Amino acid sequence: MRDERVRIAICGARGRMGQELLLALARDSEIDVVGGCDPRPPVDAAPPPTVPITLSLRDLLQIVQPDVLVDFTTAEAAADNAAFALARSLPVVIGTTGLTETELTKIDSVAREANVGALVAPNFAVGANLLMQFAKIASRFFDSAEVVEIHHDEKIDAPSGTAIMIAQAMRDARDRPFAGDHVTKHVVPGARGGAHRDLHIHSVRLPGYVATHEVLFGGQGQSLTIRHDSIGRDSFVPGVAFAVKHIRGQVGLVYGLDRLMGLT
Repeated sequence: MRDERVRIAICGARGRMGQELLLALARDSEIDVVGGCDPRPPVDAAPPPTVPITLSLRDLLQIVQPDVLVDFTTAEAAADNAAFALARSLPVVIGTTGLTETELTKIDSVAREANVGALVAPNFAVGANLLMQFAKIASRFFDSAEVVEIHHDEKIDAPSGTAIMIAQAMRDARDRPFAGDHVTKHVVPGARGGAHRDLHIHSVRLPGYVATHEVLFGGQGQSLTIRHDSIGRDSFVPGVAFAVKHIRGQVGLVYGLDRLMGLT
């Protein structure tokens, strides 16, 4: 990693996560937040920004020169922002979910052509990425498992991208399917949750939560529970800080913070 401070800009700077990152990353001694962009008008109650906030990434890059672009917007906006930044050899760190396989392939192609890195991570909580690794290990020794994810009641999709990623990693860690269940009568449709390959995923939406992921394993005479809770959005800040410091030097798409952390 280079010795100088990393200059970053944030797309989605007026969103809840963008506001969190503007404040928290500015306190990191190895990072300089130089600006942000967001098409939404400023909120009257929000404190005035200490860096320039423009309506578009194009406008922002005319007045600041970041080393890394951080994007917490929407899938459509993130794909466009990534293409624009990568074409200018600007590495990107994307925390937006919902990008399609086609969009991910394009990000990888443009990043490789520009000889820079692009990170797309469904979850930036370090603990959530460690949970996935622990669950992969346990999946080799338990034949029965289920995934539960709990999020705030304003989350519009279910299950979470992180839950799907955990289930996929668990299944890939095995050379045989997980054991099925013996339920043949569903008194309430959907009571067993949704199935991703042969793993049940249960989604809960309640006010008061941010993000919780739990993996339950059952075996002969024993059970194992692995759980991670994000109490606040600040739980994602250390992972984003790690990403912006380490994405330089990478080439092409890196999918998942765990890969950048060297866990896989």
